[in-house]
Amino acid sequence: MNPAPIELIGAILFGVALIHTFSTKVFEQLARAHPAHAGIWHFLGEVEVVFGFWAMILIAMMLMVEGKEAATTYLEQQSFTEPMFVFAIMVVSGSRPILQFAMLCVKKLARLIPWPDGKAFYFVTLSFVPLLGSFITEPAAMTLAGLILLERYYSKEISARLKYATLGVLFVNISIGGTMTSFAAPPVLMVAAKWGWDTTFMFTTFGWKAALAVLVNALAVTLLFQRELSNMQNEEKTEQIDVPRLVVLVHLLFLTGVVVFAHHPVIFIGLLLFFLGFTHAYERYQDPLILREGLMVAFFLAGLIVLGGHQKWWLQPMLSGMDSTTLFFGATMLTAVTDNAALTYLGSLLEGTSAEFRYSLVAGAVAGGGLTVIANAPNPAGFSILKGSFKDETIHPLGLLAAALPPTIVAILAFQLL
Repeated sequence: MNPAPIELIGAILFGVALIHTFSTKVFEQLARAHPAHAGIWHFLGEVEVVFGFWAMILIAMMLMVEGKEAATTYLEQQSFTEPMFVFAIMVVSGSRPILQFAMLCVKKLARLIPWPDGKAFYFVTLSFVPLLGSFITEPAAMTLAGLILLERYYSKEISARLKYATLGVLFVNISIGGTMTSFAAPPVLMVAAKWGWDTTFMFTTFGWKAALAVLVNALAVTLLFQRELSNMQNEEKTEQIDVPRLVVLVHLLFLTGVVVFAHHPVIFIGLLLFFLGFTHAYERYQDPLILREGLMVAFFLAGLIVLGGHQKWWLQPMLSGMDSTTLFFGATMLTAVTDNAALTYLGSLLEGTSAEFRYSLVAGAVAGGGLTVIANAPNPAGFSILKGSFKDETIHPLGLLAAALPPTIVAILAFQLL
């Protein structure tokens, strides 16, 4: 089937957006070279802006090529529930009461490990929190892990090697750590209902393998940087007011409500609005909410959805022509340049697929979910939270790719050999 003109345009713009993602540092250099227009160059240098910007260009092209009705119909056919949910869960889970509660849980678990404080805390953050994503959803786990790492490690004078290695393991572990249940990982959620995959199936088929890979990855990076981590001690922030238990409980109830109604924007957005009112009423127990970061991540994901909608014509035939082994590795690589949820969704549209095909598609998609910022929906959240601590406030895409390759190989071995 020959693609329609707008599908070709969509594929070209998608490719341009990918190149733009790897070239944001160029725009930062342009901002310094041309201070009169530094604002627009800084804007285009934000990774979270890239796909939203090129999605706007695509819609403008649709208006010119196909007209207003076709463009609006196309947008109305897309589901933007995921970007809205990620925004809501980032804001709620990134609040001080939730973060303090998560820090307390991590600290108690770390004390059970006979290691120096900095080393044990680091290991638990990169293992327990990603696995917790199977229950509170991956975006919430990413937000919590990102904020914990920012406060305990990235805000300190740690090496660039440790920063990138941590980010690579975090992204991979979040991607595979949500596969113990059928509702927490976006690529699983896309296929679970259609293929009849419940939580029992997910844990016995994917979850225990993923949990083992998460622990291996966290242990490996901890041992690799144990000297640097062992020298880091916990510094309590005495200036912060302890949050009353009742306030923490209310925040946890809001978080639970957003997770339970993750597929119903009319409910979780309503809960978010009530949550904003509650935080204003108890402002003395709050830090500034991460509204800007949440909106930028939602914008990124919405743009990815708009651009991704025109990639079906070449992605779907490519998937259908692969055997199970080729599909596994093909999905791992394609995930890096698409989005693992979009990939599994397109695979679910194929009729009569075998159990091996389905396993290979999902396993490959989650295994490759840490390779780039666009590979997994929660990645932009972690990227947004941590990028300010990197040199020039920029996370180099090739640096992330190199850091994510070793833990990705561990995930591949777990899903292929176990």
